[in-house]
Amino acid sequence: MIEPSNETPSRTQLRVVVADDSVLLREGLVRLLDEIGVDVVGAYGDADTLLADLEAARPDIALLDVRMPPTHRDEGVRAAIEARRRRPDLAILLLSQYVEVAYAQELLAAGSGGVGYLLKDRVTSIDELRDALDRVADGGTVLDPQVVSQLLGRRSDPLATLTPREREVLGLMAEGRTNAAIGAELVIGTGAVEKNVTSIFQKLMLEDSGSDHRRVLAVLTFLQR
Repeated sequence: MIEPSNETPSRTQLRVVVADDSVLLREGLVRLLDEIGVDVVGAYGDADTLLADLEAARPDIALLDVRMPPTHRDEGVRAAIEARRRRPDLAILLLSQYVEVAYAQELLAAGSGGVGYLLKDRVTSIDELRDALDRVADGGTVLDPQVVSQLLGRRSDPLATLTPREREVLGLMAEGRTNAAIGAELVIGTGAVEKNVTSIFQKLMLEDSGSDHRRVLAVLTFLQR
């Protein structure tokens, strides 16, 4: 269960649409997001209604369930991909009860950042959700560690040239961690993290273009192979 935060962060207001067929979860998310100053500009019980209202709502982020009516299979992902086709600048954050590896891969393959995939039961605070929204809004990639683990298992070939430490760093990068946070998690210095990140870029053949999102491209390049 998501617990409300005791603090109200003073951050830039985001425009978000929420799509989930569960009335309780949908309305709960709307109220929690409103508490922290997120502008919920639309809440929908199905993916088709969200898409129909997309241009009028003009959200920064679409927060969607993976399984939605009518088949409760992949309507949320399909809607996310179509929404990104219509609005390439739209950030996407999927919430799911389960790890749907194929769907995560499909969404990641359809864009170049600004996407996230979190498990509902593992989002334990509104601050955690807000942080994920901020990251995807900034063009980052936020994945639950369980999603990362299964994606890495399914896409093992590109890891052949990476060291075990580089694999760990790449996994934490996929979760959206900063270099400082990766260093703290692995108990190594920031300089060591930077060396591993540079090596990952080289092994994935990502040239230095000066882009702030090269670490996002590294994760996406890996997951798309």
